[in-house]
Amino acid sequence: MAAPSDVARAASAAAQPFYDPPLLYPIHGFGERILDFRRQVAVMAIINRTPDSFYDGGRTFALDAAVAASLQAVQDGADWVDIGGVPFSPGPALSARDEGERVIPVIEAVAARSDVIISVDTFLPEVAELSIAAGAHVINDTTGLQNPELAAVVAASEAHLVITHSLARPRTVFPRPEYADVVSEVADFLRRKTEYALELGIRPEKILIDPGHDLNKNTMHSLELTRRFREIAALGFPSLAAVSNKDFIGETLDQEKHDRTEGSLAAAVICILGGARVVRMHDVAAAHSAVRFTESVLGWRSPAYQKHNMGPSNETVVP
Repeated sequence: MAAPSDVARAASAAAQPFYDPPLLYPIHGFGERILDFRRQVAVMAIINRTPDSFYDGGRTFALDAAVAASLQAVQDGADWVDIGGVPFSPGPALSARDEGERVIPVIEAVAARSDVIISVDTFLPEVAELSIAAGAHVINDTTGLQNPELAAVVAASEAHLVITHSLARPRTVFPRPEYADVVSEVADFLRRKTEYALELGIRPEKILIDPGHDLNKNTMHSLELTRRFREIAALGFPSLAAVSNKDFIGETLDQEKHDRTEGSLAAAVICILGGARVVRMHDVAAAHSAVRFTESVLGWRSPAYQKHNMGPSNETVVP
C-alpha cells in the first residue's frame, strides 16, 4: 500500500490544471530582454504590413500606421511584436526586395524606440538577413524550415528561429489536409525539423516551435491541437500558440473575424495551461490581462495589490 505522503503527492499532481513542460533551455535572451519561460508567458502582437492581411485587411499597411500600431502594442503590454510583409494565405509571390521594403523600415523604427522583442514573419533568407541587421531578434518561419539557407542566416547570427508546422509551399493551396493523428504527426514533424535545424548549425537555446493552428489544418485538427497542446510543449522547446481570431475559432463559435476575441483568449489560456510560453494575439490589451492573470493563478506573479478581506473590516462596494 502506498504511503499517505505518496498518495497526497499523486493526488496533487493529478489535480494540477496545467502542464509544466521540460524545457531544455528555459531562459532566453532577446536583445536587452530576458525571458524565463519557467515563470513567464510572452504576449506577441501581430503587425501586418500587407494590403491583404487575414485579419485587418491592410489597416497597418502604411509605414506610419505599422510603426504606430507596434508602439501602441508595447503600451498595451506586448512583450514581443511580430512584423510580417507577406500573408501565409495563398496568393502571388512577393520578391525579397519588395518584402524587405515593407518590413525593414518598421523594424528599424520600433528598435530605435523600444526594447521590445521583434520578430519578422518571413521564409526568405535575404529578408531574414536584412531584418536581423535592422534589429530583429527572431525569424518566424511559417514554412517549417523548407529553405535550409534560412537556417544558415539564423545560425550565423544571435537571432532565434520559430519553426512552424505547415505542409504547403509558401502561398499555395493545400486542399483537405488529412491526418491519422494530427497531434502526433505535428509533434513528429517538429521533432524532425528541430533536429534538422541543429544539424544546420542553429543552437538549441535559439529554437522555438509552433504547431501552426489552422495552417493546413481544419477546425477539428486545430481544436485537437489546442486540447493536447502539452504533447507539443513536451518536445522541450518554448512553444508558441498562434490562435488569435483564426477560422477554427470562428467555425466553432459561428463568429466573424472581428467577433472572435473571447474565443481567442480562451484558446490562448488553454494552450498556456498545456505548456505554451508565447501567445500570438491581435487584441494585445485583452491578451495581456488574460495572460498576466493566468500567470498569477499559476503562482508566477503576485497580484498588483491586495485589499479584499485584508483589513479589520470588509470594504463595501455600493453598486
